[in-house]
Amino acid sequence: MINQNYHQPAFPELAVEGLNIRPDGIYVDATVGSATHSIHILNKLDSGRLFGFDQDEDVIANIPDNKLFKFVHGNFRYMSNYLGFYCVEQVDGIIADLGISSHHLDVPERGFSYRFDSELDMRMNTKADKNAARFINDASEEKLTEIFRIYGELKDAHRLAKKIVSKRRNGSISTTFQLIDVISDCIPKVNENKYLSKVFQAIRIEVNDEIESLKELLNQTANLIRKCGRLVIISYHSAEDRLVKNFIKSGNFGGTINKDFYGNVLAPFVQISRGAIIPSEGEILQNSRIRSARLRIAERK
Repeated sequence: MINQNYHQPAFPELAVEGLNIRPDGIYVDATVGSATHSIHILNKLDSGRLFGFDQDEDVIANIPDNKLFKFVHGNFRYMSNYLGFYCVEQVDGIIADLGISSHHLDVPERGFSYRFDSELDMRMNTKADKNAARFINDASEEKLTEIFRIYGELKDAHRLAKKIVSKRRNGSISTTFQLIDVISDCIPKVNENKYLSKVFQAIRIEVNDEIESLKELLNQTANLIRKCGRLVIISYHSAEDRLVKNFIKSGNFGGTINKDFYGNVLAPFVQISRGAIIPSEGEILQNSRIRSARLRIAERK
């Protein structure tokens, strides 16, 4: 049974349809979360297998009770190694729903949300060394500026970083509300929540090394997915979507098109969806957290 309280993903059926599932195929759900996508995949399998990855221990409560499902408690950036352990060299499709679950935002003690006063944590893997508080208190002004500009897409990134560095000289910043108080002069009166969402998003992406993890996943897919297999990615941030778009188009993250002697593009995938698929107005009304979702589907050449 799907735990809708944990997370309601974007495109729960359309994304799985994009995998073009064979009943006897081997598939990977790189981000189990609420297990919504996993359950939809399992419903289409007969003798196939599904490997589900997630580094968050809270997900274990959502694991489907199905003999065709194997849960891997780990980061998808190590997918090839984990699958090799289970003697799987290639699969028929991989789906990844990037970002965080509603669960992360709604559980105060995880420290992902500006709505609650809690410890600055933000770790998807709660056993990881670096949490948000450590990053905020240790990072240089230049590093803070960089992540707020790139991951938060904030125009006043340098001012924001300067505030944090100045305030932490008088004592460490350890809670979400302390952080909000420190940057209060930077928060606009209009769209306050949107601004704070971007600040917390930037910190979360850095703490969990999400961009590098995505790059490592994408680089593995060319060898992991067999010919005519599918790659389905749902992203919620422009930096993530740009990486996915460029990789599908060119096989690299810069989007540089390389061709062989005959003019054929040297990229392992061909795009199936025409550009990114975005949620409809009706879907956004039902679940406002998916408004920035972008779905891309590709097939292995």
